[in-house]
Amino acid sequence: MWRALRERASARYRAAGRFTWHFARGKLRMDPVFRSMLERGDLSGRQRVLDLGCGQALLASLMQACTEVEGEGRWPAAWPRAPRPTRYTGVELMPRDVARAQPALSALGFDARVVCADMQQVELPACDVVVILDVLHYIGYEAQADLLARIRTALTPHGRLLLRVADTDDVRNFAITRWVDRIVTAVRGHRVPPTWCRSVTQWKELLQGLGFTVEALPMHRGTPFANVLLVADRVDGSAAGSA
Repeated sequence: MWRALRERASARYRAAGRFTWHFARGKLRMDPVFRSMLERGDLSGRQRVLDLGCGQALLASLMQACTEVEGEGRWPAAWPRAPRPTRYTGVELMPRDVARAQPALSALGFDARVVCADMQQVELPACDVVVILDVLHYIGYEAQADLLARIRTALTPHGRLLLRVADTDDVRNFAITRWVDRIVTAVRGHRVPPTWCRSVTQWKELLQGLGFTVEALPMHRGTPFANVLLVADRVDGSAAGSA
């Protein structure tokens, strides 16, 4: 079923050109995070989705594919319910990626848009889940903390942040991760920026200090990378003081 989902999701990018289509197919085939979020139910029941650093909005197209497959009665029984978003807001700094996203967005069955803006400056709408995959290290340490605090405010009570980072404590694989990250950035036609990275322990301490509970999940299956998915749930009420 995963193969059918990723092919359906990537097919919407054919109209944007061969590079965009092949990038979508390759990303969904090789990157374990998308399948993992579905198998774990990280997006289930969360209707308002904010995707920061969304690129060509692959997540939006994948969620539409999930909705369609579930509606056809072919959703895997062992998986949690398919995500059924009502609103998707993507934020992407690179105009080229925003343009590549448009053919897919026009074919979705829910309110979806991508804003060309800096995630440090854009107004964050109220949301049930925020997704940040492999981009937070492109802004400085203070800016990271400021953005995460704003995200907590934008999240509804018990809202969720899905944040993938590279663990600096995994020295060998972190070096490979950073090297590949730079190559992919250049191939996509973007300038390679400086980075501000942390260990998973440091990320968890930061998030807990801002009022999140955090679960760290290895997210490098089938790859040589140091990637970890931080599943951070907003803590509310008296529990926030003990996070």
